[in-house]
Amino acid sequence: MPDLNPYLSFRTDAREALEFYQSVLGGVLDISVFGDFPDMVQDPSQNDLVMHGQLTTPEGLVLMASDTPSGMTYEKPQGISVSLSGNTQQVTQQVWDRLSDGATITVPLDVPPWGGTFGMLVDRFGIAWMLHGNPE
Repeated sequence: MPDLNPYLSFRTDAREALEFYQSVLGGVLDISVFGDFPDMVQDPSQNDLVMHGQLTTPEGLVLMASDTPSGMTYEKPQGISVSLSGNTQQVTQQVWDRLSDGATITVPLDVPPWGGTFGMLVDRFGIAWMLHGNPE
């Protein structure tokens, strides 16, 4: 079966976001910058922007991201959330505590009608997240 992975778009802070997500979720971070591919960007001041970044966690989660050079149109992501579910409530709480640093809480982490724990936030990079911890 093919993979379906979130691919986040940033103007210039993909590296900072990916490093933050790595501190939250763990895993291995692999980053390629536009300077590695000179034909991809015309402004040398943007050589250090992320052309492609991929965080792969020990659990097999894959989160990808890139920056958008100034010569390309950029629109802040809207209408989509990164949903993280299937963890224990304890792990969900730990991820929530880290991810909520600098975030706007839209739905506090609590017990929803369907059980477990559930909460929603927009992280400090403007990315919407939904977290659900399994009922125990």
